[in-house]
Amino acid sequence: MSISLTNVTGGAQTGFTTPGYTVTADNPPDATTGKQWNVSAVTGTQAGVGAHSISSPFTITFERPRVLNALQGLINGMTGLYGKVPENVYRSRVRKGVMIAANNVPRVASAELIVRIPAGSDAYDAANIRAMISLLVGSLNQLSAGMGDTYITGTQ
Repeated sequence: MSISLTNVTGGAQTGFTTPGYTVTADNPPDATTGKQWNVSAVTGTQAGVGAHSISSPFTITFERPRVLNALQGLINGMTGLYGKVPENVYRSRVRKGVMIAANNVPRVASAELIVRIPAGSDAYDAANIRAMISLLVGSLNQLSAGMGDTYITGTQ
């Protein structure tokens, strides 16, 4: 995988000032298809936020498909269209230990992003795949504080 993560400037969040994360390479659950980093230090002002530990993980993992699919199969003679087109599924996952109440052990919260790319489009329409990811990442960055607020208050 060509994904290589360095220290991360966090997205804006209510109550945080210049959030940042120092990351250290880690071993993913499946080293053949994934890469993982743990947050070894938290920077900026993020009161109550801790770095990675065994009992309270703070990791980010990127996974690619175990087997990459290529466009293949029979074209319908009547329509000229492909039938079922396989997909290559990529996953990004963040895990963070969170406290649920006093005198309890941390529980793991997680966020997962799944990207599905139809086989063949990587070669035929790369620009539109890049545009999709650009919009996604830019939107997530722009909406970071609002998403955090929504997950805390339940309102949009």
